[in-house]
Amino acid sequence: MKFIDTAKIFIRSGKGGAGCASMRREKYIEFGGPNGGDGGRGGNIYFQGNASLTSLFDLRLHPHQNAGNGIPGMGDQRTGKTGADKIIQVPLGTIVINDETDEIIVEILEEKTHLILKGGQGGLGNLHFKSSTNRAPRYAQPGEPGKEMCVRLELKLIADVGLVGFPNAGKSTFISSISNARPKIADYPFTTLIPNLGIVKVNDFRSFAVADIPGIIEDAHQGIGLGDRFLKHIQRTSVLAFLVDSSELDKNTPLESFTILLNELFHFSADLIKKERIVLLTKIDAIRPNLDIQETINAFKEQGEEIYPISSVTGKGLDRVIFRLADIIDYKRSNPPQIDE
Repeated sequence: MKFIDTAKIFIRSGKGGAGCASMRREKYIEFGGPNGGDGGRGGNIYFQGNASLTSLFDLRLHPHQNAGNGIPGMGDQRTGKTGADKIIQVPLGTIVINDETDEIIVEILEEKTHLILKGGQGGLGNLHFKSSTNRAPRYAQPGEPGKEMCVRLELKLIADVGLVGFPNAGKSTFISSISNARPKIADYPFTTLIPNLGIVKVNDFRSFAVADIPGIIEDAHQGIGLGDRFLKHIQRTSVLAFLVDSSELDKNTPLESFTILLNELFHFSADLIKKERIVLLTKIDAIRPNLDIQETINAFKEQGEEIYPISSVTGKGLDRVIFRLADIIDYKRSNPPQIDE
C-alpha cells in the first residue's frame, strides 16, 4: 500500500427520517385518531483508531464518507429505522482538522471511537400533535438535515525514538539491525522515500518503537531534496537519535553534519531541538583515513552531546545504544511532562 500521510475528505451525517401523518382506520372503530410513527435518526459519523493501518491511502481514494439516512415513520405508531452509522478507520497518530477553520477536532492516539458529526433527529409523527382542540392533526415533522464538513487528516507516526540523519548516514541499516523493520538499503542517496516504523525488543518485558524518516540535507527547510515534510513524523517521539557518518562518503566532519541537522530541525520546529537526544557515530568499520575517533568523540562531549560509535554491519556498539535508548524511554514513560492547567 502506498504511504500517504495527508488526505482531505468530505463527511456527511445522515438526515433524520420524516414523521408520519396517518389515521387509525379499523372496522367498527369510529374516530380512530392519529397513529403516525416517528422518523428514524440519521446515522452518525465516527473516527476510529486502528493500529493495523499505516497510511491514509484508502481515504485519499474515497474522499466522500456519508452516513445513512433515517427511515421515515409509518402508520400504526411504527418508528422508522435509524440510519447506518459511518465509522471511518484511520491509523493511530491521525489528526482530524476542520478544513474551514483549521481547528483541531481530535487527535487519534488510541484504538477508540470518536463521534465527529451527529445525525439529524427524526421528525415526530402526528400522534404527538393530538390535543383537546385538534383531535385529528394531519401534520408531522420533517426530519432534521444531517451535518456536513470538510476535514483534513494529517498522520504523525507514533514512535518512541526518531532517527535523523543525512541520506546514506546508515539509518536504514541501523533500524534493520535493531528492529523488525526491513527498509530498502542501497549505496545511493535517498534510498528511503517514506517513513519506516520498527519495533525493538530489548528483553521479554521491554520494547520500544523507532521511526526512520527519509534523509534530510542542508536547506531542506527551503524545499531542497525531499524537503522537511517528513519531520512531522518524529514530533511525537521521546528521544531523537542523530546518525552522523564517519566514513569517507560524507564530505563534512561528523560535528559539521550534526550542526547542519540541528539547524534544519530548528527551522522546522524549535520544539524538536529541545527533545532529549543522543548522537550515533555510524560506520566505524569503514572510518575515513583522516578521522580520529577519540578526537571526534571529545569534540561532541565538549558540546554537551552524548555520543556512541557504532557499526550496524558488524553490530559493534548496538547493544549499548539499545539499552541506553530503553532507559531514556522508560524514564520518560514513568515521568510524563506536567501540563499546566
